[in-house]
This record gives sequence, C-alpha cells and structure tokens, in this order.
Amino acid sequence: MKKQSSLKTALVAAMLMFGWTTIGAQSHATKGPSALAPGRSQNSQESKSKTSVKKSYVCPMHPEVKSTKRGKCPKCKMDLRLEKPTTEAQAPADHSGHDNSTAETVPLAVDSVNVNTSINAYTSGKKMVIPDVEVLDQHGNALHFYSDLIKGKTVAINFIFTNCTTICPPLAATFARVQKELGDKVGRDVHFISISVDPLTDTPERLKAWGAKFKAGNGWTFVTGTKPEMDRLLSAFGAAVSRREDHSPVAIIGNDTKGIWTRTYGLAKTAQIVGLILDVMEGKADDSMTKETTKQ
Repeated sequence: MKKQSSLKTALVAAMLMFGWTTIGAQSHATKGPSALAPGRSQNSQESKSKTSVKKSYVCPMHPEVKSTKRGKCPKCKMDLRLEKPTTEAQAPADHSGHDNSTAETVPLAVDSVNVNTSINAYTSGKKMVIPDVEVLDQHGNALHFYSDLIKGKTVAINFIFTNCTTICPPLAATFARVQKELGDKVGRDVHFISISVDPLTDTPERLKAWGAKFKAGNGWTFVTGTKPEMDRLLSAFGAAVSRREDHSPVAIIGNDTKGIWTRTYGLAKTAQIVGLILDVMEGKADDSMTKETTKQ
C-alpha cells in the first residue's frame, strides 16, 4: 500500500510540473518577440513620422522662395516666415475647388517675378471682380468703392492698419515719397488708396490722423468700413488675412479704363514705383493682371 501511495504521489507531482511548464511556455510565447513586434513597429512608425516633419520658411511676397532655415528673401529682402509644417508621407491636399473669396472673385495672386523691378504680374482668363461695397473715407464720407474710387481711374493701392508699428509706417512713407515725386499728377492722373485691414479699430478719425503723419494729400484716400464689407473687399484683392499682422506689404497698381492691373513690392524704391505707375497710366505694363475688370 505504501508503494502504491508513493507512486500516486510521484505521478501527481509529475503531472503538476508538466502543467506549470506548459503554462509558462505559453505565457512566454505571448510575450515573445512576435507579440511585441506590432508595438515596436508602431513606435517605430510614430518616430519616423515625427522625424519626417520638416520646417519650411517662405517669403510672404514671393511664395516660390522657400528655405529650410530662417533668413531673408533674396528678391525683396523680407524676412522669411514659417510655413505650416507637413509630413513627407502626407499626400498634398486638393484645393482645386477652394476659394477664399466670393465665387466670382479672382484674387490677384503672385506669379513670376521680374527681379529688376520687383513687379509681379500675370494674365488671367477670368474677370477680376472689384466689389462696389460701401466704405468710409478718412473724412467720414460714405463712398462706393468701385464707382467712386476705381472706375475710370488709375490707382495705386496698399494695405495698412493704424496700430501697426512695423511694416505699415514704411509702406505709408513709401507712398508719401511717391506722392511727392509725382507732384500734381496725384489726385488728377493717379489716385492713392490705403485700405485698412483692421476696420474694427480704424475709424475715419484714426485714419485721418494717421494719414496726416505722412502728409497725405487730396489724392490719397484712406478706406474703412464694416468688417463683412471690408473682408469682401480684401478678398477681391487677395489681401484677406486671419491676423492683421500677417497682411502682405504689396502695392497694387491699376488702370481701370485700360483693364491693366499689376502688383509690386510696397517697399520698392521710389523710382521703381513711380516708373510702374507711369507705365500703367499709359497702358505699357508688361502683363495685365486681368483681362477684364468689372464692379460687383
């Protein structure tokens, strides 16, 4: 009997040892390299995705100028701005149907650059629509933008806001020098327009006081209005921005009678801007920005 009991005890012990060994092997298998591989693979992909994000700096005036480092644009000497980072694996978004402005509006986009004159111009097969929105000038007069300020005229337009302490004062100072150079042609042969990108702050009174600092004459009109109307106007000129500080230092020169519209760097040399204005007045611009300009 003792021998049988000993055999049973040994048999039970052997079975228990075999069971624990099997369970341990199965547990190790679930925690082995094959089980951990997906986790390691995921971490590896996340790490690769993070390392594939690259910073890109772009010129706000010449978007074709890009760099992986901070610096200045070789064409206009403006500081390059950080572009929204994208991953190499990310497919480019399709913006073919996207338009920030109204359906009929064709923004005045930048195309190729003439380095000698900093002129950016292109020809569009579509018509550019200038909204005839109601605006206020620096004297508080209610005007219709296209009918009263653009129709049948040659104009030079820039974009400013009165609280600006960086790019706007130099833009206005440049217009002031061009105004002085053109003399009595301003207000007769060409009209200057400064459009506020911050209509909620820029009242007619503020615009008048700000313009006085730069000795703005009778041929120089400062424009503000309700935000919806001004947003519509800025979109038509391709100058709409989410933050006022991000507005472009561009100057737009147009001859409504001859349908010629072009743009230039707003801080270009006085002689360059004067020469461009005179060319546009005579219909001699290299390229027209639109083939037809109408009011909306």
